[in-house]
Amino acid sequence: MSTLKAGSAQVDITPVDSQFLFGYPHVERYSTGVHDPLLGSALYLSDGKTEALFCANDIIFVGKASVARVRSRIEEKTGIPSSNIMVTASHTHSGPITVDYLSNAADPVVPKTDPKYLQLLEDRIVEAAVEAVRSAEPAEAGLAVADATGVGTHRHDPNGPRDLNIPVLMVRAKESGTPMACMLVCAMHPTVMHEDSKLVSGDFPSMARQYLQEKVLGAKCPVLYHMGTSGNQSPRHVTKANTFDEAERLGAILGAAVESVLPGIEYSDEIAVGCRSALIDDLPRKTFPPLAEAQTRLDVVNQKMAGLREQGASRQEIRTVECDIFGAEETLVLSQAAAEGRLEEACRSCLPAEIQMIEVGPWRFVGWQGECFVEFSLAVKAQSPDTFIISLANGEMQGYMVTPEAVEQGWYEGGNAIFAPQGGSVFVEKTLGLLKGS
Repeated sequence: MSTLKAGSAQVDITPVDSQFLFGYPHVERYSTGVHDPLLGSALYLSDGKTEALFCANDIIFVGKASVARVRSRIEEKTGIPSSNIMVTASHTHSGPITVDYLSNAADPVVPKTDPKYLQLLEDRIVEAAVEAVRSAEPAEAGLAVADATGVGTHRHDPNGPRDLNIPVLMVRAKESGTPMACMLVCAMHPTVMHEDSKLVSGDFPSMARQYLQEKVLGAKCPVLYHMGTSGNQSPRHVTKANTFDEAERLGAILGAAVESVLPGIEYSDEIAVGCRSALIDDLPRKTFPPLAEAQTRLDVVNQKMAGLREQGASRQEIRTVECDIFGAEETLVLSQAAAEGRLEEACRSCLPAEIQMIEVGPWRFVGWQGECFVEFSLAVKAQSPDTFIISLANGEMQGYMVTPEAVEQGWYEGGNAIFAPQGGSVFVEKTLGLLKGS
């Protein structure tokens, strides 16, 4: 007897006016046009007992407060419990600012979030979710894992840890076989486009969607893109330039990888849906250096950059140290905030951190707040291969969740983190406990 019902929808979340494009510091980067539309996509699943909803959005962040409001509105309109609704961000750096980051507080060119755009974003997420539920019909689903080698590497060491196995969940109508939704998780920063681009874009994930909709699925089939644990993953070492041509090339690599595994998917309408979650009430705080020491660290990185420029270092080496400068600057800002007692407020705004698991048959999609390093999801995967971690789910963490190495090496992400490196291990332990039912 068929049990699975599914519905999907996609809506336009592109800003209707010029917006500050968030993701790179020190550049007054207001949009001058749209290269490709930003979309909000929703997938509803029900096995007759449990309902779940994925809401994926082409935006840098969906803040914790926004998620709370969106979930409440969706629950009111559909009856789906808030705890069964996952809201994610693709993390494009070519979309509007949606969260005020403490580490950017001293940057005079970064404005506060525009409440009008935030309202548009939240309204459209709710609209997509409600339409996905309304359109539900008997369905069948299956999963395959694609290999997206070529879309990027470890940000600091091209041979370092990575995970380019891409889970691809396909859902199709039971009677007609028409594709209803394609959902994937990719552990890679969508940062082909840099601060010199002032066009709104979803970066290479949007190009992958375009590839799939034009060549395989049809324009009406939503493609839900979730970012995996990409804190230290980047296209930096595989791109020839920071252009839309390169974004399209990487998008085509990802799209073709997904396309190649679709014929082998085995579909079933006997798919159980389950939802569980856990909260992390507290996390260890990172200790910030005194202001004089933070300034010295910034001076050292600036000197390193000067040396690289004199040596004629490669574009990739320059960009890596450029980002380390950003991190050192942000450490200085956060050290000041810690000295003034403002840092704790930012930490509390992220807590409790949520871990959300949505089971689709034998597959488990686990949402983590924040930009987490790939080592943490690999630790989970080592014990549970059919578990896929989605980062920036249901909020963010005012910075990265990093390994001790990131802090020791002075990497950008370590300077931008407000929680101690031990926090990532807490995410791992809590997730493994959730998987075991504890």
